[in-house]
Amino acid sequence: MNALKIKKGATSHSAYNLRDPNAEIIEKHTLACIVDNEAGVLARVIGLFSGRGYNIESLTVAEIDHEGHRSRITVVTTGTPAVIDQIKAQLGRIVPVHQVNDLTVEGPSVERELALLKVSGTGDKRVEAMRLADIFRANVVDTTLESFVFEITGPGDKIDAFADLMRPLGLIEVARTGVAALSRGAK
Repeated sequence: MNALKIKKGATSHSAYNLRDPNAEIIEKHTLACIVDNEAGVLARVIGLFSGRGYNIESLTVAEIDHEGHRSRITVVTTGTPAVIDQIKAQLGRIVPVHQVNDLTVEGPSVERELALLKVSGTGDKRVEAMRLADIFRANVVDTTLESFVFEITGPGDKIDAFADLMRPLGLIEVARTGVAALSRGAK
């Protein structure tokens, strides 16, 4: 305590909380793009990332309007705020892209992944795998006498935690879909 009776780091204006303004802050953003469902669109969008050395952490693509021939591409990427702004601007300039939304900054959103995990085990390990699956609300979608395939949905960290717990119990293989995301609310 000092003479002003303020604890170190007690306010957001504390010298202990200051960041170097020149330091590059890497942020993770979820971008949702509405595009024409035609040949080559995905290649053009992905080409934008690979051509400039941008990283894609997750990519999900599916047709959302059969009659209008529109698809939704959801990309999770990382970069400095300037890089994220540049990615959004460049995505918006691609001709078959109709709309680009940054779900990270536009308000609350819901993000989910689907994963399939194959776990091999017998006896106590099999019982423990079933117990953990129940806790994580994972469904058994296939079973043999020596293995299970679990289906789990949720945020990425939930899937990571489930996979980490399944490793010592005989995790063999994991398949993940990538992030599907929508903004919350009426808009």
